[in-house]
Amino acid sequence: MTDKPSYLGLLNAIAVAESAAEDYFGAWAAVTPSPEVRQVLQTVALREGEHGKAFAKRICELGYETRPKDDPGAADRLAIAASTSISDREKFEKLGIGQQVQGDAPDVFDPMFGDKNIDIQTGALLGRYIAEERDSGRLLRSCYEQCAAADAGGNGQRGESNGDLAGRVAHIEDLLQQVLARLG
Repeated sequence: MTDKPSYLGLLNAIAVAESAAEDYFGAWAAVTPSPEVRQVLQTVALREGEHGKAFAKRICELGYETRPKDDPGAADRLAIAASTSISDREKFEKLGIGQQVQGDAPDVFDPMFGDKNIDIQTGALLGRYIAEERDSGRLLRSCYEQCAAADAGGNGQRGESNGDLAGRVAHIEDLLQQVLARLG
């Protein structure tokens, strides 16, 4: 290929980041005690891995190779994800995952179509990737909120009766079922 695509760096960054994310979501899924959290994490890990491979494949189709980038925080993220002494809620918080975004504020994906030279095949890949990433974000936010609610409900707050706790647990179970229904 004679002219290097202007968006090659974007494709490479996505391929590398998604492959790394597959590793830490997979490590987390392997150690979580919660089957519901595991289901969400496995879904997201599979998506991340697929994205990494799809973007690496697209780079190859364009006549180039994926170039790994040094990520000094990768080992720390993997250690947090694989830890058995950190709760799922704490992992969400330490990894900065599942946090609420500001309403309709632009996200990291908004500028990706700013390059008017993106070819049709790459554009289709980016569109699918963005839609799946936003859905993964929604799944992870919901999962985090459920973990936070479960932690808050189980902390023995004063004035909380067993009936209130049972109601909260039932509500959390309902929310988890909604997440699982969306995945199914």
